[in-house]
Amino acid sequence: MSIQPKWGTGFNLGIMGNLRLSKFVDLRMIPSISFAEKRLEFNQPNLPNDITQKSIESIYLHLPLQLKFKSDRLHNFRFYGLTGVKFDYDMAANANSRKKDEFLKFKPIDFGYELGFGLEFYYPNFIVSPEIKLSEGMVNQIFIDRSLPLTNAIDQIRTRSIVFTIHLEG
Repeated sequence: MSIQPKWGTGFNLGIMGNLRLSKFVDLRMIPSISFAEKRLEFNQPNLPNDITQKSIESIYLHLPLQLKFKSDRLHNFRFYGLTGVKFDYDMAANANSRKKDEFLKFKPIDFGYELGFGLEFYYPNFIVSPEIKLSEGMVNQIFIDRSLPLTNAIDQIRTRSIVFTIHLEG
């Protein structure tokens, strides 16, 4: 049996709280709701040419705490880098599900870290900040249920995201 993870899409909506620690360092919290998809592609040993794709929808309550390191402002532009930690709770996790059609079960809790960078563009009434961030979970998400055949074939599943965000600040 071979099992391969595949790219999934998602959408995130949140609100930002920012505490200015110094001229160049901010502490920010961005609680949000994230809609994501976990996709797996696998085949059975008795049917090597029959490839099956399964996806699992996740709804995360996402609570990151980040440090934002800003450069000097040059006219209406600024560069920044960020690092932080995150706590995620998957409200659609199926670890306690009793459905017979489940092929994998996932734990709801995840902790991890985030690294990224972005740009701030200043306009007269607002700031636009495009940002790219790598978010990696540190907790094995798979819930061990020996009655499911795929659970025996997978050692661990962790969340990993590349997130493109556009912040609008007023």
